[in-house]
Amino acid sequence: MHHDLDHIASLIAARQTENTRLMVAIAGAPASGKSTLSERLHHHLGGDEAGVAIVPMDGFHFDDAILRARGDLARKGAPHTFDVGGFARCLTALRANNDDIYVPVFDRQLELSRGSARCISRHHRTVLIEGNYLLLEQPPWNRLAPLFNLTLFLDVPIATLEQRLITRWIDHGFEHAIATRRALDNDIPNARLVQSQSKTADHTLPSAT
Repeated sequence: MHHDLDHIASLIAARQTENTRLMVAIAGAPASGKSTLSERLHHHLGGDEAGVAIVPMDGFHFDDAILRARGDLARKGAPHTFDVGGFARCLTALRANNDDIYVPVFDRQLELSRGSARCISRHHRTVLIEGNYLLLEQPPWNRLAPLFNLTLFLDVPIATLEQRLITRWIDHGFEHAIATRRALDNDIPNARLVQSQSKTADHTLPSAT
């Protein structure tokens, strides 16, 4: 069963106004399906031509060099390994919609962010922002919630996330034992934090398979 894209599109349409940009948060734990839903929703709504853009939180990962210097490389993906200030400034500028905004995009193959990789122009009236910690109720992340016009949360059972995360690391070329350790030592604690400490979204979407 996939998410009902027509239903989500109707939630977005209900918030749409003619003169302002709509900022839609798509939040959830690692491997809850945020990126997949964002891409499918982007396509469903007509994509760039229809004025819809995607801004991923993952573009604001601190670089490995910074994480290594801080002793945080093993925790990459945890809340403190992101440039929340830069992300908040970017979202504030996107909300104002006075100019073209260039956002970074995380490259999973390279394991790093590519700066200014995507242009969000004034033509984009709906911006889908996707990420784990968009609704996290702890500083500095709690600065973000007021910047969104509509918030969606993907609710996926921890057991399902665990399997998806282990598979994800195996797909990245890690053997099963290391893939399992990566998932259980970092990703799952992050997932539990997202599920227990996130502000209640306007709409919670059940797990899609």
